[in-house]
Amino acid sequence: MKKPLRILLLLPIPPIPFGGAAARWFHVLIKGLVERNHDLTVFVACNQSEEIDTVYNFFPKPRYDLRCYLVPKQARGIFSKIETFQRPYSYVFSSKLKKDLAVELAKPYDVLHCEVIWSGWLGLGRTEKTLVNVHYLFSVDKTFERNKSCEMRLREFMTNRAEKKLLKAFPKIITLSDSLAGHIHRINPNATIYTVPLGIDLSLYPFPKHKPVNTQPTLGLIGSFNWAPSYSAAERLLTKLWPEIKRRVPNAKLQIVGRSARDLLATFVNMEDVEIYQDVPDILPYFSNLDVLLYAPIAGSGMKVKIMEAFALGIPVVTNASGVEGLPAEDSIHASISEDDQGLIDKTVELLDDVSLQRERRLRARQLLEKHC
Repeated sequence: MKKPLRILLLLPIPPIPFGGAAARWFHVLIKGLVERNHDLTVFVACNQSEEIDTVYNFFPKPRYDLRCYLVPKQARGIFSKIETFQRPYSYVFSSKLKKDLAVELAKPYDVLHCEVIWSGWLGLGRTEKTLVNVHYLFSVDKTFERNKSCEMRLREFMTNRAEKKLLKAFPKIITLSDSLAGHIHRINPNATIYTVPLGIDLSLYPFPKHKPVNTQPTLGLIGSFNWAPSYSAAERLLTKLWPEIKRRVPNAKLQIVGRSARDLLATFVNMEDVEIYQDVPDILPYFSNLDVLLYAPIAGSGMKVKIMEAFALGIPVVTNASGVEGLPAEDSIHASISEDDQGLIDKTVELLDDVSLQRERRLRARQLLEKHC
């Protein structure tokens, strides 16, 4: 057996199952490292004090050495703005977190593991022992496309510049897919890049062998709509896909659920047989109510956790290559995959009309996830 490592792990959000998308992976990562007997200390940025209590309940001492710190309130002075432009998204790490991390870095350690690219700000100056896991790239996700104000153009420029700076700084980088690895390699051809898919704890996702069939076929989209890929998937569905699907399956209804859904999709709240739910306390009942999930973003890097969760829960999926990025999913086996609008419409109608096909697809998707993630 290999000698256990001394690992310092830096997380920009708390590792709470069913929290943020990345939080599901953080939960798995911490448990996996401790189960393998590594000496692990975790530094966690939390937005609310309630999150700190939840984290400590999931990871009690002394088995887990987790240290939580509230994200500091953003200052409004000129020096704060300069810091934000120079180091975007570094504000989540408090001075206390940085100080405590420095104490541990002064002792012997093997790896500083930084989850999400912006955690890499705390690894500069010690890059040889730092491993950065890149979940997505702003430059690929077209994050600023919908708002082209002067302020947003400046933010886009500074964010993309910072992204490149961090990617060029580190000799060892993890990422989630071959596509992301290719983008990163073009920016830093000298880096060693490891492609490792997100893992999720499948014990948290019930998979009934026989899923009840809705009397009214229910199509759905679930996501965080303040994230550009999910917003683009929703806009595409509502404007280009749903009207024709509804024409061909007249008794179908559409449910859209997730963070900022009603705020950002306000234009569509009065569409026929369209229900939009925002910031719900528990997403699982909404998943369970779906017959088919249709998630086809225009652009988006990294693995799509909502696709993975649909696979885990046995919800048949219609998507495109971006939707199954990082997963070895095959069209008409694990999911219905198409790039063009007509193909997405045809495949959705096919699934909504064929309950036996839904059963077949859900079983194979869950098996894929169990094997790969």
